[in-house]
Amino acid sequence: MNALDAGTTTPQLKQTPLHALHVALGARMVPFAGYNMPVQYPNGILKEHQHTRESAGLFDVSHMGQFLLRASAGTVAQAARALEQLVPADIVTLKPGRQRYSYFTNAQGGIGDDIMVANLGDAIMLVVNAALKEEDRMRLESGIPNDCSLEVLDRALLALQGPKAETVLAQVSPDVSDMVFMDVAKLSILDHACIVSRSGYTGEDGFEISVPIDGARVLAEALLKSPDVLPVGLGARDSLRLEAGLPLYGSDIDDATTPVESDLAWAIQKTRRASGERAGTFPGADVILDQIASGPPRKRVGLRPEGRAPVRSGTPLFANEEDGEPVGNVTSGGFGPSLGAPVAMGYVPSSLAKPNAKLFAELRGKRHPVTVSLLPFVPHRYKRR
Repeated sequence: MNALDAGTTTPQLKQTPLHALHVALGARMVPFAGYNMPVQYPNGILKEHQHTRESAGLFDVSHMGQFLLRASAGTVAQAARALEQLVPADIVTLKPGRQRYSYFTNAQGGIGDDIMVANLGDAIMLVVNAALKEEDRMRLESGIPNDCSLEVLDRALLALQGPKAETVLAQVSPDVSDMVFMDVAKLSILDHACIVSRSGYTGEDGFEISVPIDGARVLAEALLKSPDVLPVGLGARDSLRLEAGLPLYGSDIDDATTPVESDLAWAIQKTRRASGERAGTFPGADVILDQIASGPPRKRVGLRPEGRAPVRSGTPLFANEEDGEPVGNVTSGGFGPSLGAPVAMGYVPSSLAKPNAKLFAELRGKRHPVTVSLLPFVPHRYKRR
């Protein structure tokens, strides 16, 4: 390596604990959030997508960040109150063994990251996006009081998703059959101490399993022994979440989009809203609570393009076919295998965010019709009580 090479090298990509397994399974690996990740396996994205919808798919999501938040006095309520200074969700009343979707907010009301928060009984567990886990660690460490501590977990994270996920996982952990959507439990699986949540990022029933690193491959291979399970990469993960209407941080939501604009205000419980017991103690509360009361200037919506051509992120949206300036933009788009048609999400003025409203997406200099659609495109199939 010469001096010029030394000055232009890119950072070494990290590997998840399942990297060798991905290679052995013939995965095509790509850089993602600083990691070398499988985008697809030999079956291909379409097969992986359809198999997850019909049976079960196994995803490696070990690149995501996992934290434990504890209070020095040992009470989860104390840690929950500390976290509520950074997120607008009601964490204090989150019961042991339950999980909740939330997000960090900034002073302008934007979303700093979207996260999962679980009450483990003795600590609060957070799962955060891979690209932001260092930023989130610093956000937490600087934002929580001295009587709380943050532990960064060095564990693998697997997601088993699809209508047969319960049947497959119950073969190695029978207790999961008693869990419902957003339940969390500490379970011993194949002699490893795991933290299991009944949740995921596909719209299907399924589980996310936090497992010690030395047990990750053993568990993955045990699940893959089932003929009902295929390994699934990032490509199908993206098409599955798009069909389910689930936003991707950095595309559909970011630090300049508010929870109300992005149709995520449902994750702000009444206790944190105006007149609630603990209203307005999170960053950007004045902006967010005002938008809840008065409405946002724009909204995230589903979009159904006419024809077969998908519309991609960044595509401008117009109110008229021939003239006028863009009124919005596409933030995620692609082909929806379950629908056999292209689907997309984007932001439009609130006045145009009505189901069946007609807009136009500009592709290669021509404007093509798109129709505003309710989300999700494919119904969620979570197991509820």
